[in-house]
Amino acid sequence: MNRLVWIPRPAGLRLLALILSSAVLGCGESPAPSPETTAATAPEQTAVAAPAVPVDPDAPPAEPAPEGMVWIPGGVFTMGTNDPEAHVSERPAHRVKVDGFWVDATEVTNAEFRKFVDATGYKTTAERPVDWEVIKAQLPPGTPKPPDEQLGAGSLVFTPPAGALPPGGLDDLTNWWRWVLGADWKHPDGPDDSIEGQDDFPVVHVSYDDAVAYAEWAGKRLPTEAEWERASRGGLDGAKYGWGDVFTPGGKRMANTWQGRFPEVVEDQDGHPRIAPVKSFPPNPYGLYDTIGNVWEWCSDWYRPDTYRLHGEVDVTVDPRGPDESYDPDEPFQPKRVTRGGSFLCSSNYCSNYRPSARRGTATDSGMSHLGFRCVKPPASPAK
Repeated sequence: MNRLVWIPRPAGLRLLALILSSAVLGCGESPAPSPETTAATAPEQTAVAAPAVPVDPDAPPAEPAPEGMVWIPGGVFTMGTNDPEAHVSERPAHRVKVDGFWVDATEVTNAEFRKFVDATGYKTTAERPVDWEVIKAQLPPGTPKPPDEQLGAGSLVFTPPAGALPPGGLDDLTNWWRWVLGADWKHPDGPDDSIEGQDDFPVVHVSYDDAVAYAEWAGKRLPTEAEWERASRGGLDGAKYGWGDVFTPGGKRMANTWQGRFPEVVEDQDGHPRIAPVKSFPPNPYGLYDTIGNVWEWCSDWYRPDTYRLHGEVDVTVDPRGPDESYDPDEPFQPKRVTRGGSFLCSSNYCSNYRPSARRGTATDSGMSHLGFRCVKPPASPAK
């Protein structure tokens, strides 16, 4: 069984001061969960005078598919897990019903995000200077202000150590995350980097606000985490991964995850040692690419580790939208939204969050080099 370590929630982009001031965020261990088993759902029946015409419950509505989107049928599925070794935020497993919806087949790409920026002149969070007065309200009282020169526009960039891990090992995020002035969606590794020739790569260094702004411009919205998990599972209710219960069936890599020993040793087993272009790996049974691995994806729900337990004792939770506000005991002053799917940094020796049930909270003003999103859209008319 792979060793799973719950990935710590990195401080938000505007909480860089904590990282630069040597604040260390720890992490706890929890082995990879096992698949769940679920009960079948009885089909609906309608009395009619004449023989009923068979209806495919997975069929999309009678409308043209929006460009680049695929249909996710509505229905009941098992969300989360009951495995005691999974992180507490993934438990308990519970039955959830969602309506059908359209979802982007891929993560939003650099080319798609550029169209939005060109049309609107939008500046992402990472392209704006840090407002210390805003950030101070999200920090514990008495947190010292970082140097003024570090409050310019920038983002958190994955920077693996050269050689062995420094003191602190896997418990110290500063061993591989670095605040880089000038890093943003157009310059993923810093001001001297470029996305030229990378139109089909997922856009990164986008905050929650950036993702919402794009979605509204595109006439879409971010998925709820229930919608996201329904889509990610591809109809394989209770499977450990988005494609089944074996991580590499037949030795084939199914998602862009870390290859080697994280973070100091990276191996190139599939041509993508870091972030990969969308559609580089097989789609899930619904036709979605990269819902597991590559980059984490924003959802609309506020984050709480006890969200599922707040649902109470109900047989089926209908169209959950998450709690009214966020709360993370590890960072109680920081507003967080749910992110899903893991990224190219997920590994068997650190954080095997390449599972549909895995979830974490991310600061809403965060931009990082492994954080992106995809959008959803309801049908023009309710599905029958």
